[in-house]
Amino acid sequence: MSYPAPYEGFGAAEFFKLAWLSEHVLQVSFQRAPVNAFHVPMWTEMHKIFDHIRGDGDVRVVILSGEGRCFTAGLDLQDPMLLEAKENGSDVARRALNFRELIDRFQAAITSIEVCERPVIGVAHSHALGLAIDILSTVDIRYATKDTTFSIREAAIGLAADIGTLQRFPKIVGNDSVARELALTARDFNAAEAQQIGFVSQVFATRDEALRAAVATAQRIASLSPVAVVGTKMSLVHARDHSVDEGLKYMQYLNASFLQSDDLMEAIGAALSKSKPTFAKL
Repeated sequence: MSYPAPYEGFGAAEFFKLAWLSEHVLQVSFQRAPVNAFHVPMWTEMHKIFDHIRGDGDVRVVILSGEGRCFTAGLDLQDPMLLEAKENGSDVARRALNFRELIDRFQAAITSIEVCERPVIGVAHSHALGLAIDILSTVDIRYATKDTTFSIREAAIGLAADIGTLQRFPKIVGNDSVARELALTARDFNAAEAQQIGFVSQVFATRDEALRAAVATAQRIASLSPVAVVGTKMSLVHARDHSVDEGLKYMQYLNASFLQSDDLMEAIGAALSKSKPTFAKL
């Protein structure tokens, strides 16, 4: 197979571009002109895509990016379904229940990236605003172009971020004061600052350069035991939200099964013989 190649496992996607960039490396790109703003049908489709990927044993790594002008400008504030949720219901309690249901579905859609069990590399370019931070906070590795502008934008439009940034971002950067400053001021911060505070790990001159680096990283990950990679991602996500003791207990039960994988002996045998290991799909 020559790359890039169409990914046909999911079927037709309306707001996303799906393509194999390398063996076992799948690109999922936002594709809603002009600025990849998310409306309800778009994040609903994204949820379906990542649920599907979770069950596709051929996918070992995902690269999440944006087509066109930017990564994403965030939420589409003119989405008629948002206006409909505000208007439906005969009183404040019933309208609140409608909103809570919508927010719950939205949160689950974004969290589907985190629970996908495949490592996800986010590649941001140009603008990554509002919802973009929610999304990037769920991925495992973050790259950006040097011209990327980031912003936890929600306070500037009259709401508190409710899809995961306030829960995940402070733990990613490890600096409570910086996280609160960025969330409370809604100010822009550039790629250099994002790297300085630990939100992104590498910054590149262009989107193409960032994508090439992401593919190289993904290929390295995809060459390893998929069982080991899945177990590592699951354990890192668990450890973020639990104590060290709880994390160690989690590892006992996880590796009680994972240590019985054929991958372990394949990896050991390959290391001893200095050959390339071959792993079965998940």
